[in-house]
Amino acid sequence: MHNFIKRWLWRLFLLLTGAVFVYQLWILGHVVYWNFYNPSTSAFMQDRLDELREKNSTVSLRTQWTPYERISPHLKRAIIAAEDGKFLEHEGFDFEAIQKAYEKNLKKGRLVAGGSTISQQLAKNLFLSGERTPWRKIQEAVITLMLEKVMSKRRILEIYLNVIEWGNGVFGAEAAIRHYYGVSASSVTAEQAARLAAMVPSPRFYDRNRNTPWLLRKTDIILSRMASAQIP
Repeated sequence: MHNFIKRWLWRLFLLLTGAVFVYQLWILGHVVYWNFYNPSTSAFMQDRLDELREKNSTVSLRTQWTPYERISPHLKRAIIAAEDGKFLEHEGFDFEAIQKAYEKNLKKGRLVAGGSTISQQLAKNLFLSGERTPWRKIQEAVITLMLEKVMSKRRILEIYLNVIEWGNGVFGAEAAIRHYYGVSASSVTAEQAARLAAMVPSPRFYDRNRNTPWLLRKTDIILSRMASAQIP
């Protein structure tokens, strides 16, 4: 009986290991595919659409893919200045930023800072749910490594700018800039770009509250950092 249980546990372990391996290959296949073709949606976009359709079954997301070269350098600099100042230097993880975020959260006694890089955020947006579990953090790290090994920094930033949330049902730079300013992604000013970058951590809140003191202060901080932000 004991040997029978051991055999079945071993088979179960092999089955689970095989399933995890196949899932990683599935993700890697998508990463390779999206290195050449533009993703039409993401896991996070689909989650938000499902939430919105619980209230209105006919609602759709506002999104429009825009090539990297047609997105203003102001917005690229603003996003890097706000979200990941070492984007061109690291290989997916900014351990100094993670350490600072940990110390800040420890001091406050709650989660107030993340420390995630643009690559990590893209990994979450493309593939993962919003739940916070150890497994999800491990999977996020694996996907981040895949993105960094397969894609150029330019491609990572291009996809990121096209899939992140920027308001209630608003995704990507083109839709966001038209939503807030009524112009194209190539025409946004430095100040407008800085304000859009400041909205990224809480886009739905700032969609409803566009002139809070903190948003204005964060916009000024990002503006002051943009000149030194390096973009691919």
